Amino acid sequence: MSGARTLWEEGHELGHQVAALGFAVALTVASLDLTIGGEVGRVFDLAFVAVCLLVALLVRPEDFFTVGVLPPLIMLTVLVLVGISHRAAIAAGDSGLVQAVVTGLAHHAAALGVGYAGCLLCLAVRERFTDGPGLTG
Repeated sequence: MSGARTLWEEGHELGHQVAALGFAVALTVASLDLTIGGEVGRVFDLAFVAVCLLVALLVRPEDFFTVGVLPPLIMLTVLVLVGISHRAAIAAGDSGLVQAVVTGLAHHAAALGVGYAGCLLCLAVRERFTDGPGLTG
């Protein structure tokens, strides 16, 4: 009987494909959250954490670095785009773009921290279970 692959060994997608998926899902959830609630709120935060875990599970071991730096970039990109289009959804309406993005990052810091930590922890566990080069090169 051959050894069944575990959840940690399943990821096989290319890094750039997983990055595109992460950005697309995060932007979609942010736009839905804006449409439904008028702001980027808890729905986005929960989905962001899920996206961070999802990309860490889907990526192939050779592209762990790409996903390891992805969560802050996703959060920053989403908040910049929301700040450009609907600044009042992340900060006071009279705030400048930079101030709105910094305010948005502060409001979503817990989600960023939990999502990033979960992503890195997932990658570390996967590194232990796979034979690929992964994080250690």
